[in-house]
Amino acid sequence: QEPLVESGGGLVQAGGSLRLSCAASRRTLSIYVGWFRQAPGKEREFVAAISWTDGSTFAAGSVKGRFTISRDNTNTTAYLQMSSLKPEDTAVYYCAAGAVVGPRNYRNYASWGQGTQVTVSS
Repeated sequence: QEPLVESGGGLVQAGGSLRLSCAASRRTLSIYVGWFRQAPGKEREFVAAISWTDGSTFAAGSVKGRFTISRDNTNTTAYLQMSSLKPEDTAVYYCAAGAVVGPRNYRNYASWGQGTQVTVSS
């Protein structure tokens, strides 16, 4: 599987916004592209996912209404627009692709990005 290339992390104050990008090859996409995050000492958790075939989206309850996942089919890039960020959103964010079922389960994904750090200060 070809790696995914993430960008867009950084340091932001609480209430601020960031946009993460995930560039993938068309062979890697399969059906679902997802974003997951992992904070120190915690398990990797689902954030959001999008179906590359019909654009349907899924989001964790903790980010619903604040984060938006989208896709650009032309350049096979997925985006995670994060708004109203909170200190508890601080984590390494990972992009994943290649799932054909169960977009909320990280075990269903075949390809992963290297991760990008998002830090939200209070």
